Amino acid sequence: MLDSGLGRDTTVVALGGGVVGDLAGFVAATFLRGVPYIQAPTSLLAMIDASVGGKTGVDTSHGKNLVGAFCQPAVVIADVSTLATLPPGHVSAGMAEAIKHGVIQDAAYFRHIVEQAGRILERESDAIIDVVRRSVEIKADVVSEDEREQGRRAILNFGHTIGHALEAVSEYGLLHGEAVALGMTAEVKLGCKLGITDTAVIPELQTAISALSLPSEINPPLDPDALLAAMAQDKKNRAGAVTFALPARLGSMARGPDGSWTQSVPKQVITEALAP
Repeated sequence: MLDSGLGRDTTVVALGGGVVGDLAGFVAATFLRGVPYIQAPTSLLAMIDASVGGKTGVDTSHGKNLVGAFCQPAVVIADVSTLATLPPGHVSAGMAEAIKHGVIQDAAYFRHIVEQAGRILERESDAIIDVVRRSVEIKADVVSEDEREQGRRAILNFGHTIGHALEAVSEYGLLHGEAVALGMTAEVKLGCKLGITDTAVIPELQTAISALSLPSEINPPLDPDALLAAMAQDKKNRAGAVTFALPARLGSMARGPDGSWTQSVPKQVITEALAP
C-alpha cells in the first residue's frame, strides 16, 4: 500500500472470511494511523460474528488475536449467495457462533437454530438470512453497550477461553467454530461444577452441537497442561487469573459477586472440565 502511494483517501475492502476481515481491519486501523474499511464477509462465521463489532486481530504462536486493534467498519455487506461454494464443515463451524449468541442472550433463538438445523446446513437462503440477521442483532446490541470490552461485551467470549487454547495447542488444526463448540461444551461443564450454570444447559447444548454436525469431544485428547498454559496467554485474563464468561441458564449469563461478567476459575476445576 505504501509502495503504491496510497493516501488517507484509501478505503480497504475485506472480501473473504474471518482471517481476511481481521487482517484487513488491522491494516486499516494502522495504515497512516487509520483509514476506512468495508467488511464483505464470504463465510458464515464471518457473516454471523467476525465482521461485526470492530475487533481486528492476528494470531501469533503465543495465542489467538494477541495483536490487533478496535476498528469499526464503515459498512458490512453480507451476501449469503457467496456461501454456495463454502465447504460443509465451514457452514457447521460458522453456526457455533450462532449457538453461542443463543446461549448468551436468546433462548428462543437457540431453539429456533436447532429446529432449523437441517435447512441451515442445506444453505436454504431464508433460513441462513434469519440466522445472520438475528446473530448480528444480538452482537450489535452487546457491542453498542460496551465497544471496548470493559464490561458486558465479555459475554461474547463464552466458549472462547478454552476454544482459543484448543486452536493454539492444535496448531490451528481445528476450525475456529469447531474449537468454540468444544470450548462451550467444556465451559458449561465448568459452570455446572461451580454451581453457576443450570445443569439443564448441558443436554440442550449437546443437542444443538449435534444437530449442526459440530464436535462435542476433543479427539484425540490434547495435553491439559498445554491447554492451561495456552489459557494463561489469553488476552482476557486479569491479574494472572484465567477468567470465563459463564451462562446461568439458556439465554442468560451469570455475573460474579462483584457484578462483573467474568469469573476466575481454579486450575483444578478447569482440568476436570476438560476431561472426557
